[in-house]
Formats: sequence, C-alpha cells, structure tokens
Amino acid sequence: MKGQDIGLLLKLVCLHQHESRGKVVSAWPHDWKDWEEGSDEPSPLHQNPSGHEEGTGHLSFYTARALEQQTGISKTQINLSLKHCMEIGLAKTDRKLGVPRANTKALFEFIVYGLKYVFPARAKELTRGIATGFAAPVLEKSLISAGEHVPVWSYAHGNTMGMRVEPLFKSAVDAARRDPQMYSMLALIDAIRLGQPRERNLAVQLLRDRLELA
Repeated sequence: MKGQDIGLLLKLVCLHQHESRGKVVSAWPHDWKDWEEGSDEPSPLHQNPSGHEEGTGHLSFYTARALEQQTGISKTQINLSLKHCMEIGLAKTDRKLGVPRANTKALFEFIVYGLKYVFPARAKELTRGIATGFAAPVLEKSLISAGEHVPVWSYAHGNTMGMRVEPLFKSAVDAARRDPQMYSMLALIDAIRLGQPRERNLAVQLLRDRLELA
C-alpha cells in the first residue's frame, strides 16, 4: 500500500460527487486558497463545479490520463494502484457505468484505524506552505491551535508559515490545489495522522460526512 493509492481513491470519491450537479456546489466551498495565484496555477480538468466539460461525458474523467492530470500520479502507477485496490477491496467497478469507484466504507475504516501507523506524520522544520490539518479551512473554525505554528505542506507560493508535514503522497499539493474536495479530505486525513485526540475525533466525524457515510 502506498500513499498515492489513498490519494487516487480520494479522487475517485471526488469525481463521483462531482457527478451530482448542484449537490457539490452547495456542499463544498470552491474558493479555498492558501497560496498565491501565479504562473504555476494548475488548470483543473473541468471548468465548472459539476465535473462536466462541454461536449464530453463524465466517464472521460476516469481514464488513466485524466486521473494523472488531476492527481499528478503517473498513468502507470494509477493502473497499478487501481489493480491493487480492486484486489484488496478498497475499490470496485461500477456495474452500470464500468468506471472505478472507491469502496468508501472500507476506505474510511482504513483511514481511521490504520493510516497513522502505515503513513505516520510528524511536524518538522518551519517553512512556508499551504495549511493542512487543523489549520486548513475545513477545520480552522472548529479548532484553535495549542501551539505557535500550524502544520503546512511545503510550497514556495503558500501563504502560511508553519511546521512542515510530509503530504500523504508526492503530488498531493497539486492535487489539492486543483480540487477543494481533495484539499479538505487530505487536510482531514492529516489531522487524523498527526494524532491529537480532539483534532482526530472531529476530523473523523467530518471525513465521514465528506465520504457520505451514514
């Protein structure tokens, strides 16, 4: 299991939610940014919140090429990740559409009970970056940091000074900047990985909501 496997599964969750036009718009703020806009601003695969591009169907967003563009994970690794996740039950094929879907219940259980042991996180040196964990928009109004510095993903054009946390997978920062859903779920996962009980418990509740589990 690799961190990028979890990243890909989260992207599949986002794409599935994007298929419900309007539902995502009302449920997710689309203006979350903790970075300066510039020449390296990533281009989203789609230009509207529903996930549909004019003249194309949503199935096109599930190709290895499209998933590579949205996650930064190579096509080869995407194919390997999908195969592995299918084998262990973290992903399945939509019987009607034939596209890959995340097994959200199993994914949630793994994130809550196993992720911090397989992919532990530690705050490191002070750096400039993008807020994550309790400092990200998805949690910042619910929690107050007990420390002086917040956790961040290192990024030269980020707006926040904080303690560097290694993201779940190498291209997580770019994936988060392309999609506010990815940003929020990756930040919630970091709150779980970093392990403070209050932050962890709230993040678990919010992640359950984001994954649309009963």
